[in-house]
Amino acid sequence: METALSPELTRRHANVRAAMAEHDLDVLVVSGSEYSGFEGAVTYMSGFQIVHRYAYVVVPAEGDASIVFPTEARYVGEHGTAELEQVFHACPGEHIADRARAAGWRRVGVYGLDYVMAVRDYRALESLELVPFDVEFDVARAVKSDVELESVRDSVRINERGFEVFFGAYAPGKSAAEVMAAAEEWFVAEGCGRLTMNMVLTGTDAFARPEFKIARREEVLGEFVLPSLEVAGPGMHWVEVSRAIASRDARLSRDTELMLEAYDEYFEAAKDAMRPGASCHDVHRAVSAGFADRGYHLGHVTGHSIGMTMIEFPKVGEGVETELAENMVFSMHPHAIAESGEDCLYMQDTWLVTADGGIPLSTLPMQVFRT
Repeated sequence: METALSPELTRRHANVRAAMAEHDLDVLVVSGSEYSGFEGAVTYMSGFQIVHRYAYVVVPAEGDASIVFPTEARYVGEHGTAELEQVFHACPGEHIADRARAAGWRRVGVYGLDYVMAVRDYRALESLELVPFDVEFDVARAVKSDVELESVRDSVRINERGFEVFFGAYAPGKSAAEVMAAAEEWFVAEGCGRLTMNMVLTGTDAFARPEFKIARREEVLGEFVLPSLEVAGPGMHWVEVSRAIASRDARLSRDTELMLEAYDEYFEAAKDAMRPGASCHDVHRAVSAGFADRGYHLGHVTGHSIGMTMIEFPKVGEGVETELAENMVFSMHPHAIAESGEDCLYMQDTWLVTADGGIPLSTLPMQVFRT
């Protein structure tokens, strides 16, 4: 039998059930997997953090929710943290399908149907009416509570200091691994554990190329580097904060300098554009105008909702009409690329939507940090 849920988990279930009702779902299956980096949705709905393997949270429209694990996952996590009834089964999909038939559930929503759910569990469920529910689930959890915002701000604190550590360790001629290791030591010490996704964009002494790279030992840093730093603190809320770094005497390319001007314009435009009622499309147009006006295109998405999963819906992009609401949190990172496909500028911020507009949660100035 399910124990009484905490007020925060009760709030989350209520929000998700409201979204389920709008789409006439009898039950929602929330998939989470450590293998693919989608563990956050299970934590969001149960309190349990997947350390290994995978799990599903089963949320009926009426009645108690439960969390279902494969049998081999009995000891790969702190199961006392789960606030729901726990079930262990050799094939979780078979258990969920049997329960669905017994309960007469007709429409079964699935978060993670395309990218997260294990194939063997999908095969056990495919005879049911399965409804993809990724966008709807993410929109239901996009507005953060005060409890969540406290976790978000703590992650920003950790991420911001991690950038400062990276900057302090950087020098031309050092390897990317050596410099990133200093930041990773800080992240792990502050409770991020494995929840970090940190990369670099490198190129010449005058510009960085747009490809993201793992920080390897053989990658020797020059006079200009773009760290990409993404972490989740102990509360498991992901954030992204980084800035460009150059040596004191580096002479940046003309395109890089123009992209930096556009970044200043984006940063100011976001403060006004990211307000309740604005569409993600409108925000994208407002913050990308400076890049488009200078002839640059954007490679990665302009921005996206961010929470216990690193990339959530809605995204900030062309044609996305989802409206912003107060206390939504977005990662913003225009991935500016020159017409040549060579010069690139990429810096990250985590923004809070307020009644008065967007607020960057980091205090780092929008600039290239020079040694």
